[in-house]
Amino acid sequence: MEWKASYRLLNYCKHLFHRRSTPNFHYFKTFYTSGCRYYFNQPSVLIKPYIGNFQQAFQTFKHPFVSLGMHQRNRCRSQYRCFASQATIIQRRSDFSTISSEDLSYFKNILGERGVVQDEETLDAVNTDWMRKYKGTSKLMLQPRTAEEVSQILKYCNSRSLAVVPQGGNTGLVGGSVPAFDEVIVSLSHMSKIISFDKVSSVLVCEAGCILENLITFLDNQGFIMPLDLGAKGSCQIGGNVSTNAGGLRLLRYGSLHGSVLGLEVVLANGTVLDMLSTLRKDNTGYDLKHLFIGSEGSLGIVTKVSILTPPKLSSVNVCFLACKDYESCLKLLLEARRKVGEILSAFEFLDHDAMDLVLKHLEGVRNPFPSSMHNFYVLIETMGSNESYDREKLDAFLLHSMENDLMSDGVVAQDITQASSCWHIREGIPEALMKAGGVYKYDLSIPVEKMYDLVEEMRVRLDASAKVVAYGHLGDGNLHLNISTPQYDDNILAQIEPFVYEWTSKHKGSISAEHGLGLMKANKIHYTKSSETVQLMATIKKQLDPNGILNPYKVLPPSLLTKN
Repeated sequence: MEWKASYRLLNYCKHLFHRRSTPNFHYFKTFYTSGCRYYFNQPSVLIKPYIGNFQQAFQTFKHPFVSLGMHQRNRCRSQYRCFASQATIIQRRSDFSTISSEDLSYFKNILGERGVVQDEETLDAVNTDWMRKYKGTSKLMLQPRTAEEVSQILKYCNSRSLAVVPQGGNTGLVGGSVPAFDEVIVSLSHMSKIISFDKVSSVLVCEAGCILENLITFLDNQGFIMPLDLGAKGSCQIGGNVSTNAGGLRLLRYGSLHGSVLGLEVVLANGTVLDMLSTLRKDNTGYDLKHLFIGSEGSLGIVTKVSILTPPKLSSVNVCFLACKDYESCLKLLLEARRKVGEILSAFEFLDHDAMDLVLKHLEGVRNPFPSSMHNFYVLIETMGSNESYDREKLDAFLLHSMENDLMSDGVVAQDITQASSCWHIREGIPEALMKAGGVYKYDLSIPVEKMYDLVEEMRVRLDASAKVVAYGHLGDGNLHLNISTPQYDDNILAQIEPFVYEWTSKHKGSISAEHGLGLMKANKIHYTKSSETVQLMATIKKQLDPNGILNPYKVLPPSLLTKN
């Protein structure tokens, strides 16, 4: 019986992490995966029969640049662009200039030859988003190395009405980091210095081009961690994370970047450098302007430096992968986790049967944690604390209670780095598996958690057999990643999805963008979540900070609100 095996597993787990009772404790080792350093014993002989299916090589998912067909309708001309979302048809603003030889000479003068990129192969990559749904036609990428160079670029572009797209790691999913037309790409990749780190205050100050995984590694060596962790950490940059208010896998524990970011340095459209790079936890003098730029997707200014609060690295990290019979059981499990391990709970992720099936089919080396059967739902739980024996005792008690009360059908607890990384690889590998399966329509939604899966079920009824509906996400945050997977993009399927998905979300008081932003994909759909008065105030702020509208045009807000008279 599977439940008996799981029960024995949980009972055996109790002694594995205890210093006095674990015979293999002298083999204690430290490992690193999913943004944290893990501390695990080697598994004892007793437990091996029940976790043997997890013995596989360490794998870390990074966003690949997958070659899929671009979804663009043939009727779109050079002055009009159509994208894989209904009604996302925009016209290039006629008041924007095009690049001239004089412009190139100016940029080469301030950046040097190497800072001005016109190579076609390079430009093709930076013009195309990770999903390969959005492709611009920019003929120029600039690579500044200082905030002063960014300032000179923007001051000049503003005077010439040259539109600009700030770009970090280009891992976004809504077309926010690539040109819509021929905008100048300003890459922050060469601004990647760590400026300072204070262990006492635990504040890190760095440039916007620092790759998230590099910051995670640096902090790990100092005994700290980043407050956010993303599947794209090997490519994404902290400036882009801040500009999109990226959520990720640790938001349940550490909150959003609005709470973690203490200060910013931002360059405005006219070249003004705003020095808001505070490292203070408390500063109640006037308006806290940094929050305007967190999540503004580069439409109000370009973030060049970040000051961020980093939590201390905790010595005890546990990961478990559980199976549930229905969504209601997942919700009850979440409630129990908050009650029984709330003080150490750091992640509570879920995926459904179709998400697991997709990963098993399309990701190399992934194995089913429960090889004898497939389950309807799966939950990944991570805890982080400072007392190894206490944390494991709390987790085991929670798991036993959940099993006895029929909240879970089966479960495994990671005993080493191989198993922990395997658990996380299943969850983090879903986007890659979706890309390999063919076309995918992605929706990043915040929905009241008790209603979240209702949308998935209604979408399956609506689409019937024409597409596969895949659901996963951050259950602890009420964040659903709804994916409609098809062999290829199909306008008839899209018409069935939109605007239904936005109308349903709006009706249930949700948000059409939980953590991915609006970008090109959803700029015209902001009214589904925000009131007309709110959107109008946003447009007023945009016009005040960027009167010529050169910063990341056509994104975030409906272009019709920002058209110059």
